[in-house]
Amino acid sequence: MSRIGKIPVSIPEKVSVTIDSKSISIKGPKGELQTPNSEFVTIKQEENCIKVSPSGNSRKSKEFFGMYRAMVQNMVQGVSVGFEKKLELKGVGYRSQVQGTDLILNVGYSHQVKIPAPAGIKFLAEGNTNITVSGIDKQLVGQIAADIRSSRPPEPYNGKGITYQGEIIRRKAGKTGKK
Repeated sequence: MSRIGKIPVSIPEKVSVTIDSKSISIKGPKGELQTPNSEFVTIKQEENCIKVSPSGNSRKSKEFFGMYRAMVQNMVQGVSVGFEKKLELKGVGYRSQVQGTDLILNVGYSHQVKIPAPAGIKFLAEGNTNITVSGIDKQLVGQIAADIRSSRPPEPYNGKGITYQGEIIRRKAGKTGKK
């Protein structure tokens, strides 16, 4: 049995939960999220918490048990507080700006890199070198942040590129000169 799956998910005051046979939807001050139910888990709402339990004793039920509990926890946290990822641009002349809902990056290419914001995602460019990606869906926020980082990944010799805030890039020694 999953240790994470056994822990009930507490529901904050301003969050409402609707569970039907096909899906679970959670609505809060930041928005609404919905995910389909699985036949391998049973989701029940009690007073101010949600309990997830395996519907059988099969291997699939045990696999889905902890995952569904984590998904429900992330949905509750997303609609009540939200998620954000912070990125940093490191390099001479590297800049970022927000135009409308799109993120424009100048990261050493001959052209600007334009990243459109999908529904539910907001970009914030603090200064010229800090980017904040925020939204209510944890998976989508992480994927968009990874897409931004992949437009110019950090390189190990000079450390230039786009990194997550606090990420440590292992540096390599350069070539040694002839003697």
